[in-house]
Amino acid sequence: MTSPVGLHRVLEPAGVLPQAAWRLDARPEIAPNEVRIRVERLNLDAASFRQLSVKHGGDGDAVRAEVLDIIATRGKMQNPVTGSGGMLIGTVEQAGRRSPLGLGVGERVATLVSLTLTPLVITDGLAGWDGRSEQVPCEGWAILFARSVAAVLPADLDPVLSLAVLDVCGAPALTSRVVSRYVAGRAAEGDTRPVAVAVLGGAGKSGSLSLAAARRAGAGRTVGVVPVDAERDALVAAGLADVVAVADARDPVALSTAVAAALGGPADVTVVCVDVPGCEHGAVLATTDGGTVVFFSMATSFAAAALGAEGLAADVTMLVGNGYVPGHAELALDLLRGEPGVRGLFEARLAAD
Repeated sequence: MTSPVGLHRVLEPAGVLPQAAWRLDARPEIAPNEVRIRVERLNLDAASFRQLSVKHGGDGDAVRAEVLDIIATRGKMQNPVTGSGGMLIGTVEQAGRRSPLGLGVGERVATLVSLTLTPLVITDGLAGWDGRSEQVPCEGWAILFARSVAAVLPADLDPVLSLAVLDVCGAPALTSRVVSRYVAGRAAEGDTRPVAVAVLGGAGKSGSLSLAAARRAGAGRTVGVVPVDAERDALVAAGLADVVAVADARDPVALSTAVAAALGGPADVTVVCVDVPGCEHGAVLATTDGGTVVFFSMATSFAAAALGAEGLAADVTMLVGNGYVPGHAELALDLLRGEPGVRGLFEARLAAD
């Protein structure tokens, strides 16, 4: 019997969901409720790619070899250190007669579920990838389950650009939801204080979209925090934040001081979009009592976040950005189309890759 969440594809250990499995069955034959995608490009998540690149000292050949080994061994792309994967684009090759996804053969789609739970086979040895960028041109196939999520690629955007946006589309959607609730709550109480939002990693993909989403949702004051002057200059030019601050998000005191100086006090909402570990305590310290910290980075240690907040006696709500919010793809693509600063940052990043 085929499971809508893919339990029938789990090879080991038995009884877990595909994301938690060590190894998946990635054979190309599909069940009636599955879809097979002819893969053309992967997008490795930032934390995973950074870890692999640092591990191998920037040696692209070594990074490529490890990615191939992970996929061949596990039947999916799941970095064993970060636990994260990414997503992909490709063309629908076969759709089972009972698939509820509504995808037709020949449609180009982006999967909006993680590679960590997607059965995947690579057939070209990643011959077209130099191992030095998050986006990975490739050939192979992937399997979607009945409970998977995918979006048809928009005709007006370059597929490579769409892939980069859709890889992080959960971040602006959840940021918008959280900020909107703060704005509405204060309005209902007659509280005229502006909602202050800090985005760590504001010049990155998820960070730039989150800044744009926060502003659209009614944030009255925003700060984008970046680690180096070059990113500060890029984010200032993009015009997505009221203030741009340079600080190491791994230094709790320096980070909280920079955020307070930029906002006139701690943030009501802090959004963590960095791709390095060790930023949990700074994010908590930068957030006001009663505020909210949203963690989108797969480099986050949630134990460190929880225990750090306890040790700081910080009364903050901490949310895990799980990558799915209804309407997230449409919202992110709309921000890309409507915010020249967002599009400029994305295009510059892709050009650099």
